[in-house]
Amino acid sequence: MESLELVSTGGALPKRSVHNDDLAKIMDTSDEWIFTRTGIHSRYFCGGEETVTSLATEAARQAMERAGVTADEIGCLVTATCSGDYATPAVSCLVQSALGLADDIPVTDVNAACTGFIYAAEVARGFLQESEKQYALVIGAEQISRYLDMTDRSTAVLFGDGAGAAIFRRTPGSLYHHVLGAMGGLEINVPGAASGMPEKVSMDGKAVFRFATKAMRRGIGVLMEKSEKAFDEIDWFVCHQANSRIIDYVVHKMKAPEEKFFEDMERFGNTSGASVPIALNDMNEQHLLSAGQTLVLVGFGSGLTWGGLMLKCAPDFRAE
Repeated sequence: MESLELVSTGGALPKRSVHNDDLAKIMDTSDEWIFTRTGIHSRYFCGGEETVTSLATEAARQAMERAGVTADEIGCLVTATCSGDYATPAVSCLVQSALGLADDIPVTDVNAACTGFIYAAEVARGFLQESEKQYALVIGAEQISRYLDMTDRSTAVLFGDGAGAAIFRRTPGSLYHHVLGAMGGLEINVPGAASGMPEKVSMDGKAVFRFATKAMRRGIGVLMEKSEKAFDEIDWFVCHQANSRIIDYVVHKMKAPEEKFFEDMERFGNTSGASVPIALNDMNEQHLLSAGQTLVLVGFGSGLTWGGLMLKCAPDFRAE
């Protein structure tokens, strides 16, 4: 089986940071109420000229520069997003143009919501198997703020905008395992324009919590079983940054080492398909990632999709 290894990361955030105190000015909430229930203090919202495409392009360019990979070395581009700027063309096509990537490589978007980056990496791995090139550019980029009902404190306080990107390299023989799944459900949804319903995020919080905790345990469990690894052999677990309570619950139930589960939703909120790559880039910029580390990436979200990857940071991983 062809494997992927992580070579570099990149990230991009809107200029506007929105603290819980800012939300308390327009709805019945407070920083304490939000943080104790979610682990979130702030998030970023797009404004002005900022778009999913502009954020995705910025994150991708940074990842490429850090990796020392040129546009002609990229064998495919896959973007995870459920909030693209257009119904068509794909965000990936616009990023391809902005970066000057070759016109004979596969370029597409994947909508698996908060599991999107995991799905996108697997799609990219499939593309690379038929490519003469070694490198894949995989992006997660979202502008969820455009779908928020700012009178609904059960959803509006959770989400944020941003983009993360990664350069992966096809490397036969390297440690690599994956698991993907979906349950089919409307527990989290944004109605389309044709439905006649408001295009706003709707979520059954209790049902989503139950699903998320089960999905995380299932994803991690499958990867650990496939790899025959123990917790002490994994350097980092990088999960979708939806809610600190979800991660805390899973850590407790699995008797896993809490210090190996990275969290940064405190500053970025839930950025859906951008969540995992933003977390990876945040870790890189905090000097937490290094060559040869073993990572477990886990996603869960609308659909109800879930999945995970176990892979290595490349021997020449380009740390920030």
